[in-house]
Amino acid sequence: MPVTHHYDIVIVGGGIQGAAVAQAAAARGYTVMLLEKTALAAATSSRSSKLIHGGLRYLENGHFALVYESLRERTDWLRLAPSLVRLSPFYIPIYRQTSRSTLVIRAGLSLYALLAAGSGSAHFRSVSQSQWQQLDGLTTKGLKHVFQYWDAQTDDRLLTQALMHSAQSLGAELQCPAEFIHVTLSSSMCEIEYQQGGRINHCSATVLVNAAGPWVDQVLHRIDPQPPAYPIDLVQGTHLVLEGRLNKGCYYLESPADQRAIFVLPWYQHILLGTTETLFNGDPEASSPLATEETYLLDCFHHYFPEKNPVVREKFSGLRVLPASHGAPFHRSREIHLQCDSSQKPHVVSIYGGKLTVCRATAQKVLHTIMPTLPDRIPKADISKLMLELP
Repeated sequence: MPVTHHYDIVIVGGGIQGAAVAQAAAARGYTVMLLEKTALAAATSSRSSKLIHGGLRYLENGHFALVYESLRERTDWLRLAPSLVRLSPFYIPIYRQTSRSTLVIRAGLSLYALLAAGSGSAHFRSVSQSQWQQLDGLTTKGLKHVFQYWDAQTDDRLLTQALMHSAQSLGAELQCPAEFIHVTLSSSMCEIEYQQGGRINHCSATVLVNAAGPWVDQVLHRIDPQPPAYPIDLVQGTHLVLEGRLNKGCYYLESPADQRAIFVLPWYQHILLGTTETLFNGDPEASSPLATEETYLLDCFHHYFPEKNPVVREKFSGLRVLPASHGAPFHRSREIHLQCDSSQKPHVVSIYGGKLTVCRATAQKVLHTIMPTLPDRIPKADISKLMLELP
């Protein structure tokens, strides 16, 4: 097999995780190539709730370290990408039938503010009753209290493109569209085949990073010898884009059907409503919104905004990678897991899970994991100081 190029790192997957690893690795001076089959952020990374947030609800499950890390990352995003990430006011209404009491929500917001201390956006407040009528038609029937705190929104597709643009400015190569075909592992390197423009290309890499999102196991099956997999479930999240606008900000609601968190968010000139958590089996390519998910979301929207007549203009679904479990997806850990072919000097690292907000921190963990395998290089830049902008 003729090998024409050698890279320190080849990344499979052009979502937010792959782009973040490409940027971090290129900044450390490594030679990097990223393979993406269709387009940057073509799947899960453009089908999220578009939030850069600490994850207030994760406090309920005791994931304090994840929330702390996410809030630190939120601060960095706001500093490094001000044209792409912006703070927005979030409102939490509490009704007589809300399962979480005012005291519980206040305690959660207090802890959230404590973990975000120093960020400049840590405070929260109670919204006076005289202002409730200004909240975009939110029903006041049975309303007991409204809190307002701060989190951030972004355009996840544009953020991925900006990260990859930064990586390319540091020398990283992007091959897109280019499909990863196969890799053969030896004791010192990875011999890689990928298809581009109807022809098979070959290259080698010291390390292969599998950042294929819901396709992570499909990529793993194309590696010889195949590294161990990590048990996962794919969970579908559906969002609806509705006609209409929100003028005051974002709404963090409790679904009356199952008490899950639902977001109602301004999205450009429309309203974004999501998300669901539906266990998914099958080819990730086949993920699409279900009628039951659409009904679930619209019922929730109508419950809180009964005077609005929601018209769906767009709907989309993405797949999360979560640890396999018999429990409800809502309560499962959102921590990432890095699965390696070797604990000492890995040549393959697969990223299982991951959150948009902490993708830069995840990239640092990936590099720390593969550092023993990589050669010494002279760093080119410090990503904590690299501003992010669109090409």
